[in-house]
Amino acid sequence: NPAKLKEHVLNKLENMPSDVRYYIEKTEIDAFQLAPLRYRHPWELMFGNISKGNACVGGDAFHPMTPDLGQGGCCALEDGVVLSGCLAEAFSKPSTHIKENDKEANQYRRIEESLKKYANERRWRSIDVNATTYMVGSIQQAESKLVTFLRDNILAAFLASQYLKKSGYDCGKLNSS
Repeated sequence: NPAKLKEHVLNKLENMPSDVRYYIEKTEIDAFQLAPLRYRHPWELMFGNISKGNACVGGDAFHPMTPDLGQGGCCALEDGVVLSGCLAEAFSKPSTHIKENDKEANQYRRIEESLKKYANERRWRSIDVNATTYMVGSIQQAESKLVTFLRDNILAAFLASQYLKKSGYDCGKLNSS
């Protein structure tokens, strides 16, 4: 129900500055939409098909995650850099010795190989970030008094280190040519 959703958002933002609340209050009811967060189990990433033939998935289609680490968009950008690097590598090799009628099959094979390389490079990073996001989110959103106490008093430094550790991924350099 969009009206209840708007009311819920306004209740959650009761301590926000009035100009923020103003814009939400002025937003039309039909503009509010609820989309559930998705979680992909690590074994789906581990054993699932990321690439098949000359098609592959990236971004949220590959690794949907909750916003608890703030890495979803970053991972999608990483996907783009790694994918473009793999494809660029496949097309930078000259194919002068190949007959004209075999060039299309060779090009398809090169694309397929570069997509498999992309999938192999991104699989474990995605599993790692996805599982960590789930773990951190479970701890952050826990309502148990024991978990809340541990989170606020003992695990805070650990959770902060996870934020920093996951954001330090080097996905390589893009060559402009």
